[in-house]
Amino acid sequence: MTRLSDSNGIVVGVDGSEAAVAALRWAVEQARILDTEVVAVHAWEPTARRFAPYAPASARPTVAEEREQAAGLLASAVRKAFGPRIDSAVRVVLVEGPPARVLLQQARGALLLALGRRAHGQYELPAVGSVGRACLRHATVPVVTVPVCDQSVPRLRTVVTATSAPSRPAQRAG
Repeated sequence: MTRLSDSNGIVVGVDGSEAAVAALRWAVEQARILDTEVVAVHAWEPTARRFAPYAPASARPTVAEEREQAAGLLASAVRKAFGPRIDSAVRVVLVEGPPARVLLQQARGALLLALGRRAHGQYELPAVGSVGRACLRHATVPVVTVPVCDQSVPRLRTVVTATSAPSRPAQRAG
């Protein structure tokens, strides 16, 4: 199979949530099948504009501090998804800008865009947030929303029935 190197592979939005970690894991499995790479993207925006002009300077983080914090969040999510050994098919990208716009730009030319979502809408909220809704509305590539695994639901187990149980030789009475 030829590697799809002229595409952006599978772009995954990473915000540090459990759902984003699930999307990363899912994307790596798909990337192996498609023989392509995963691009883990985290978008961040400086928060200085959100502070009042009279707020003390010590309360406002610098842009460099915010970039470092965003890089730490991205690295932490990737480590949480894959452990200490990160798959070589995973590339991490940190971009300053509004998350929906950044993800849509990074996904141009990609095979697909993968986003995490809550298992179900909780507290009357939709399972996909505002960034996810914007990506679903405006993406030029297929968008996959990957649910976070619900730990309260028991995993399926194999059930052995009489017909599928290994047969044993009958013992003689006597």
